[in-house]
Amino acid sequence: MIVGSGIVGISTALALRKQHPKAKIVIFERGYLPSGASTKNAGFTCFGSATEILDDLKKMDESLVWSTVEKRWTGLQRLKGLAGVDFMDYQQHGSWDIITHAEADKVDYCDSQLDYLNKNIASITGHTNVYKKHDDCAKQFGFQHILTSYENSLEGQIDTGKLITRLHALAVSQNIQFIFGIEVVALQSNLYHVAVQTQAGFLKAKHVLICTNGFARQFLPNRDINPARAQVLVTTPIPKLKVKGTFHYQEGYYYFRNFEDRILLGGGRNLDFEGETTTALDTTEHIMEALNKLLREVILPNQEVGIAYKWAGIMGVGKTKAPIVERIDERIAVGVRLGGMGVAIGSLVGQELAELFH
Repeated sequence: MIVGSGIVGISTALALRKQHPKAKIVIFERGYLPSGASTKNAGFTCFGSATEILDDLKKMDESLVWSTVEKRWTGLQRLKGLAGVDFMDYQQHGSWDIITHAEADKVDYCDSQLDYLNKNIASITGHTNVYKKHDDCAKQFGFQHILTSYENSLEGQIDTGKLITRLHALAVSQNIQFIFGIEVVALQSNLYHVAVQTQAGFLKAKHVLICTNGFARQFLPNRDINPARAQVLVTTPIPKLKVKGTFHYQEGYYYFRNFEDRILLGGGRNLDFEGETTTALDTTEHIMEALNKLLREVILPNQEVGIAYKWAGIMGVGKTKAPIVERIDERIAVGVRLGGMGVAIGSLVGQELAELFH
């Protein structure tokens, strides 16, 4: 039994099918679609913007920072191979880490670290000069209040819905079953099986693999994993939209991109860390106001723009950005705490989780 039908859950199931061709593999999902971040993320294929990596280096061990970046890069290559770039509408337009005039004090330090960043990322990706300073970002895309930016030429974007549709189809083709609308409430390992309490009654499974990311704390109360809500809005169509690519702001706490002829914008968790440590899938007025202000003052200044959609998704975070992939006991294992990088590392975490039962 796999709990959670997002990127990690389906990737785990597909990897298990290769290892166990005749096993009965069933994925349980509490929603009528995957309920966590896999269907509600912003669709970034990011592995590390310049300011995010430099900020992480101030807080974390250097080797852990770069091993995490490598895991993201490796995971993205695996995801492309697993799902196929055409099936998830993969587009590599690059990304830009934007710096406002109010953050001018960051520029000298970022400039001084570009060679260091490029040397390390080249050893991971095989590509040189991945990070570049881009002073004309505001002029190119029509932004306002932007001093400069740092471009990452290797980042791109996907259609999240198409990705999940593709992974689901692959799993069904491999005789992997899905049961939607049933929540797993509790687990108990016994000598020969795991007793599984669900809202529909009790079940038994030989093994249970938990792939619920930010919702996993109910199964791991003593581990360093917390839910982290991310709020997103999408505009109405914008004629002659200049913006094309993915963009990061304030060490990645804000992020936006074009989706066809619209802007998809999310973030603001840093405005209320305590309030956003929740599994509630609601948007909040003060964060939506902050996103709207960024949209109208910086991204699309002097333009009339409407909001077509808004939603919230739940990530899983901890004190470090490394995921938890381990056995809880002989019959239960977890692959959780993806740190907001589920698109990048989800399929790799699924592979690693499956290998625990090889």
